[in-house]
Amino acid sequence: MTPRLIEHQPASVLPSAVGIVHLGLGAFHRAHQTVYLQRWLNAGGDPRWGIEAANLRANRGLVARLRAAGHRYQVVEYADDQQVTVREIASIAQVRYTGPEGEELEALLETLVAPATRIVTLTVTEKGYCLQPSDGALDERDPLIRHDLEHPDRPRSAPGLLVAALAERRARGTAPFTVLSCDNLAANGERVRSAVTRLAALRDPALAGWIEAQVAFPSSMVDRIVPRVDETTRSRLGELGVSDPDALACESFSQWVIEDRFPLGRPDWERVGVTMVASVAPFEEMKLRMLNGSHSLLAYLGLALGHRTVDQAVLDPRLRRVLERYLEEEAAPSLDAPGTPGAQELAAYAESLLERFANPSLGHRLDQIAMDGSQKLPQRWLSGLEANLAAGRDIAVTALGLAGWLAFIVAASGTGELDDPLAELLFAVAARPSGQRVEALLCERAIFHPGVAGDHRVTRAVAEAYRAIDERGVEAALEDAMENR
Repeated sequence: MTPRLIEHQPASVLPSAVGIVHLGLGAFHRAHQTVYLQRWLNAGGDPRWGIEAANLRANRGLVARLRAAGHRYQVVEYADDQQVTVREIASIAQVRYTGPEGEELEALLETLVAPATRIVTLTVTEKGYCLQPSDGALDERDPLIRHDLEHPDRPRSAPGLLVAALAERRARGTAPFTVLSCDNLAANGERVRSAVTRLAALRDPALAGWIEAQVAFPSSMVDRIVPRVDETTRSRLGELGVSDPDALACESFSQWVIEDRFPLGRPDWERVGVTMVASVAPFEEMKLRMLNGSHSLLAYLGLALGHRTVDQAVLDPRLRRVLERYLEEEAAPSLDAPGTPGAQELAAYAESLLERFANPSLGHRLDQIAMDGSQKLPQRWLSGLEANLAAGRDIAVTALGLAGWLAFIVAASGTGELDDPLAELLFAVAARPSGQRVEALLCERAIFHPGVAGDHRVTRAVAEAYRAIDERGVEAALEDAMENR
């Protein structure tokens, strides 16, 4: 049935200047942060808070198309098959593509050091921060980081860009901008601060001290399902009369929680539904372990069962039972830190997730979620796993998920195609004899903290689940997980 268009929201106010620079001009940014800013501008917000957004390594074509379109595009929000809102977005004032050759790097850096730029936001994915997944420290062996140390005035990485811009602002006597990460990382503000100050210290200890003392790195939590646009999505958009080649489809639900630390000021985002808090930790842990952790579970097990999208996977009774157990018995109980929502709120959140996942209009692809497992899983599964181990709680479904990830890696090794920055390391694990793979994977310190990897309960549970998958298939492993309660 063709969806019924219930609302069209034009961009009634355009930005007049740049106040925010954004690194990572991907789909999520264009369907989340820019939407909040456009709604704020439409409601009478200061137009000097426009965005200059940049892609650092990929998608030059998107930058060119957005320029040709006057930086306007459409976001289509699906509440369900019959409720749709189309929003015109024009809150981006300028776009850049730096690329490996640094094509527009000089122009981007000039905007970054301009006094009018008061906030820098980022959606560069977990791997874009050049952090080690196991401990969150800067990966000083990363090729981008090595390049930025050798060529500090021609940075390629996000941390390198921030350090170069902050160094120049310090030299000019300009107050530093606030750095706001909008990626799915626990304590993302602290992680960016750690990466930036460490890279600065390797370059100039005095600069690192200035950044440590002067720069604000608030954390944030973002939540909205924004699937990759494919031909099916374009066909659905066409039914609505949306022909914009860079239009995005997403769910109607959206959440943004931000720690309120902005020395140079900020838009009053509260007017359009943003939650400003003293600490974002309880919100981000809940989202990472429950929503993102569930997504990864559905991805690795659902793909093995032949499903392509999240809604297909969550409607499979076998997967839904295991997912419900994960949410109720492992994810929610692991969230026992001060300030975390209570059991009743967590149960309601879990129920809302199951409803959101079942939305057939999104077509959220499981293979998109399965990317970069080495970077995502420490945040989504391993932190909760460690909490449950310490409390003596169940870990069976998380162990099954890790076994499913390992089986996914082994299958990918047959084609040599795995979208993960640690693909070479993971393929080496897959090349081991079947009985040695679990131990080899858990020994990878780039991914697993010793407190998890060295626990015999983890080794035994993952090995049993992987053996079931390897010898009897995913269906049997799912049955085992539900029987062993």
